Amino acid sequence: MSPALASALTLVAAAEEEFDPNDVTPGVVGFIATILIMAAVLLLVIDMVRRIRRVNYRAEARERIAAEEAAAAEDAAGGDTPVEDADASQADAPASDAPPAERDER
Repeated sequence: MSPALASALTLVAAAEEEFDPNDVTPGVVGFIATILIMAAVLLLVIDMVRRIRRVNYRAEARERIAAEEAAAAEDAAGGDTPVEDADASQADAPASDAPPAERDER
């Protein structure tokens, strides 16, 4: 065996004996950092869900207003709707008039 290889093996063996597993663990600081990152992600997800719901509710409100304006314009123009169409529009009305808190969000 060459002298360089023997000295390298000696250094590796010495390094393995001096290894302390507590020196390479994240410890309390790593635990606290992980908890803080988890809390930040949770708050961001809650905010994102709130914003998405707000956008969806605004779109529903715009659709409802547009439908009401179209119905009002049709009534003002003197267009009588057939009985079947009036019943169909009234059947849909209770579901769309429910406040957002009472709707099932799935």
